[in-house]
Amino acid sequence: MSVMDFSAIRSRLAGSEGRLYWRSLGELADTAQFREYLHREFPEQASQWNDPQGRRHFLKLMSASLALAGVSACTKQPPEKIVPYVRQPEDLVPGRPLFFATAIPFGGVAAPVLVESHEGHPTKVEGNPQHPASMGSTDTFTQASILTLYDPDRSQAVLYRGEFRGWGDFLSGVKNAVLDQQATRGAGLRFLSETITSPTALEQISLIQRAFPQAKWHHWDPAIRTADAVYHFDKADIVVTLDADFLGCGPASVRYSRDFAARRRAGADAEHNGAEGDAAKPMNRLYAIESTPSLTGAKADHRLPLRASEIEAAARALSGSGSGSFSNQDAQKFLDAVVKDLQAHRGTSLVVAGDYQPAAVHQLARALNQTLGNVGSTVTYAAAAPPENAEPVASLRELTQAMDAGQVQVLVILGSNPVFTAPADLKFAEKLSKVGLSIAHTTHPDETSSLCHWAVPEAHPLESWGDARAFDGTVTIMQPLIAPLYDGRTAIEVLAAFIDAQGGKSAHDLVRDYWTRAHAGQVAGWTITDPTGQPFKSADSMWRHVLHDGWVPGTGAQGSQGEGRGSTPAAVAAPGAAAPRTADNATPATGGLEIIFRPDPTIWDGRFANNGWLQELPKPLTKITWDPSAWIGLRTAEEHKLNDGDLIELKFRGNTATLPVAIVPGHPDGAVTAFFGYGRERTGRVGQPAEDVAKAFNAYRLRTSDALWFGSGLEISKVGRYTLARTQEHHLMEERNPVREANIEEYRKDPEVIAHLGEKPPRTLTLIPEWEYTGYKWGMSIDLTACTGCCTCTVACNAENNIPVVGKDQVNRGREIHWIRVDHYFSGMVDNPETFHQPVPCMQCENAPCELVCPVGATTHSAEGLNDMVYNRCVGTRYCSNNCPYKVRRFNFLLYQDWNTSSLEPLRNPDVTVRSRGVMEKCTYCVQRINYARIDAKREDRKIHDGEVVPACAAACPADAIVFGDLNDPESRVTRLKKLDRNYGLLEDLNTRPRTTYLASLRNPNPELETARPAATSHD
Repeated sequence: MSVMDFSAIRSRLAGSEGRLYWRSLGELADTAQFREYLHREFPEQASQWNDPQGRRHFLKLMSASLALAGVSACTKQPPEKIVPYVRQPEDLVPGRPLFFATAIPFGGVAAPVLVESHEGHPTKVEGNPQHPASMGSTDTFTQASILTLYDPDRSQAVLYRGEFRGWGDFLSGVKNAVLDQQATRGAGLRFLSETITSPTALEQISLIQRAFPQAKWHHWDPAIRTADAVYHFDKADIVVTLDADFLGCGPASVRYSRDFAARRRAGADAEHNGAEGDAAKPMNRLYAIESTPSLTGAKADHRLPLRASEIEAAARALSGSGSGSFSNQDAQKFLDAVVKDLQAHRGTSLVVAGDYQPAAVHQLARALNQTLGNVGSTVTYAAAAPPENAEPVASLRELTQAMDAGQVQVLVILGSNPVFTAPADLKFAEKLSKVGLSIAHTTHPDETSSLCHWAVPEAHPLESWGDARAFDGTVTIMQPLIAPLYDGRTAIEVLAAFIDAQGGKSAHDLVRDYWTRAHAGQVAGWTITDPTGQPFKSADSMWRHVLHDGWVPGTGAQGSQGEGRGSTPAAVAAPGAAAPRTADNATPATGGLEIIFRPDPTIWDGRFANNGWLQELPKPLTKITWDPSAWIGLRTAEEHKLNDGDLIELKFRGNTATLPVAIVPGHPDGAVTAFFGYGRERTGRVGQPAEDVAKAFNAYRLRTSDALWFGSGLEISKVGRYTLARTQEHHLMEERNPVREANIEEYRKDPEVIAHLGEKPPRTLTLIPEWEYTGYKWGMSIDLTACTGCCTCTVACNAENNIPVVGKDQVNRGREIHWIRVDHYFSGMVDNPETFHQPVPCMQCENAPCELVCPVGATTHSAEGLNDMVYNRCVGTRYCSNNCPYKVRRFNFLLYQDWNTSSLEPLRNPDVTVRSRGVMEKCTYCVQRINYARIDAKREDRKIHDGEVVPACAAACPADAIVFGDLNDPESRVTRLKKLDRNYGLLEDLNTRPRTTYLASLRNPNPELETARPAATSHD
């Protein structure tokens, strides 16, 4: 394979007469692979139309498929038995779901949720709209947690040296170990965990340390860094990030996305009398200084790509405490403009340091916020300062040294997989063999549990009692939605085994006992009051209230300065968990390339490797599925003669790993970003590498304790080719320009600036008669100014609509079945382009091209404007897909649904037909939710209220970018949005009249950094 001609790409962009929008480098280079994907939008035999024999063969096959459709087009579904209740619960109506408030911890921090339950089995997760950390939204990991619950590969029984044992046997084993430790006061007892924010568990830790004063608690989390600040993006006019992806990852990203997007919309539509925002607030401006392209950088008004090692110098330049040379020649001009903007917005600006930058950057950011008067306004810091001498890996290093010295007799590992994730130089697996008794508590069999003496299955959050803090400190009570599917136990039950007074108690009893004592004032630090600030009448009323709402009012921690949402204090984490960022990269090597480590966007640190929804979810910026990649910039690719999909060997400090290459526009030169989480050796069937070469895709092999997040001295060499399943060039829309965008000043001067891509045809120019909607007329609006491209909507749609996973091979064939995709477009020069995201569901066209060509009437127009699919009519001609200009219809070529795994049966939403094979699938606006609301409205003799119907994608969206409602209601939110000047229809020049429309993306650039931009143009 020849190396892509990057100079030709740059010449094309530089010589273009207008503004180009492009989806991939292959599109700009017009590669054979790109042309092939474009060609696949047509029937498979389309290339043989010029061959009479090929055409006759195609027509013969098509005729046969129509004739035999009733015989073999559909797969027979397995028989199902309907068993009625013997004693029906009083509060349960068959066919009607119930919702329960609980939480799903991620990295120890609670994500507050409402969970939909059908006859005792949870099927869908939504955000808790009453919780300040959620505001009703979720992220991809929370949405996908429902699939993990029913995963048949979860740990299912207590094991001792690989043999099945019971929970009672484990308690006996712990009792013997505890007796042995009493003589030495626990000198040989060690615990290792990730961040713990559970008040109940933290009390247990105190009790254990009181009983065993010499015992030690260690902390290790390979990806989550404990925050010491809470940011208020809804109050910030200017935001500057220092390698921080606050929109894309972290426990606070859901609330931060909501606040940032709300403020952005307020400024975008201020002239519309505050219809969607507060006219008193200007549109915010975001500067992103980052080493790895991120969702935050993609949303930025201005972005400066730098190597990770240069971020500290940039922070010093902003603070005026130093200057330096940068690999990016535009850096100094960029930083000078940012300094002026920050000084002009004292008290309303915000500087955010990235989790993966060392302590010096965080100290500089804090000093900047203090100097600018932002503390107490746009940011609040923890009241208790964390210890100065800790570092992220210090606790783990201390543990491995003790293990190596034979000082650890009992080691309890809670929810962590250090054999796989620990820095390579610590050699954790080797030293684990020197521990007298090791216990692993994990959800899945993994690399650590396979080497421990005891392997205790961890209960899923949806089958557990517990408590945990959200990112703002608010305590959330966790209640089970289903009885444990396997012999799983919670962390507090494992800890209780080491406490005489608690041994053998259930998680429910432990949690309730703690909060009963907290209500009575017997637990220091708590004053429990109801939402009005008054004490609860009794512990029972308090308990019922917090279970109903899902959180304990009044428990949000307050920062040292300011009011409102405070930050989580250091005390909420297990000892060592709140360590500040210090010497993450203490002894960097010199020379070579710089390596940057990041958790994978979809499987994180490897814990979600067995989750098919997340494996098949296209990674937001590269659209790669099922595999990791090493990101490099264009100049680095040119220097090393690399293409997308080239397999490279990475050598760093004596360690080696292998990764496929992804050339990412906007990546800094001279650096490589390696994503960790893949290369698992012990995992379930989904996460097991399909190819032998993929077993070496383990970036943890390169990560050392003195270079956790970046370091110099990397060497790379090409060793082969690898097939990446990438959807970036799938479902192309004929080289049209779907994205409309402008800067805010252009838009205010001339709102028509966003209508430059084609005029709407007159409504009379159609053969389809007008339809008068006398009842409801459903429609959707998607705000591209707010959308961050996080893809949460895609996973939410999977969960709601029983969408199957098809696997890497089928994705490579363009057969992924996501009903809503998020297209990703670039604009500008390839070294640092602008980025735009566009969710694309079915457009529910008024003049739907798909409806005209279906020979059996399987796709029809409803009286309320929905483009419905009648599955039992569809015979699989795929004419509708060929005639859809938006490429939003999906055909299940094979039997992708798993009918054989019994544990997956309760996963499926009973309100949505489970398709087999041979039928077309597509977005339905979640018609089942519309019908639920219709039933309620009819029963109460009223119309459906605005906001009563919320499709899964809109409910999950952290940025509140998707709005749904009745277009016949002049006061509905969606109607008001469609009246905005920036409203437009996708490919509206085709006169399809889509019911789903978009609000153009607006930017707020700094005039000092903004260059003249050409008007948008097509590729032709």
